Amino acid sequence: MTKILFLPGAGGSPDFWKPVGSLLPTQRPKHYFGWPGLGNQPYDPAITGLDDLVALVAGHMDEPVDLVAQSMGGVIATRLALAFPERVRRLVLTVTSGGVDMAGLGASDWRADYRKSFPKAAEWITASSSSPSLPVERIVAPTLLIWGDADPISPVPVGRHLESRLGNAHLHVVPGGDHDLAQTHAELVASLIARHLG
Repeated sequence: MTKILFLPGAGGSPDFWKPVGSLLPTQRPKHYFGWPGLGNQPYDPAITGLDDLVALVAGHMDEPVDLVAQSMGGVIATRLALAFPERVRRLVLTVTSGGVDMAGLGASDWRADYRKSFPKAAEWITASSSSPSLPVERIVAPTLLIWGDADPISPVPVGRHLESRLGNAHLHVVPGGDHDLAQTHAELVASLIARHLG
């Protein structure tokens, strides 16, 4: 069975995806990543930026995997799908940027609120207001996009933009879904993911 790798956002907690993961078929191997130094996660001096997180996940991809990612985790998943197309079987991106112009698509700046919630988080996470543009058109993995219509951090136009650029993608909009929709709408999100992963 193909392993599912769950990637959280900048909150960094390995528990973020567990409500959804617990509702997916039990026979699927699952790995829940946490991001050292982000949110309330303990520091690791080896982690100094996104490149290190990409390498951390890549170390668990010795065979094809399914990637399920939220927010900043979606940037990591997108980079992995571009770098290792043969190792990403299917992709799920929820409320992410995926390396697109967020401000131009109506996204609010999350950094001040993040710093209030996680004052001890690594400085690098809020040092830049934008993620570098990525050539998402080159992603070959079938991709499910899940967005909420009440999310100011990654609004629906971001999901629509990604759907228009990805060659094999489908967008599902969750009514009332905010940036944490994977937790507040876990049953719905799990059913969408289960259908996509097959």
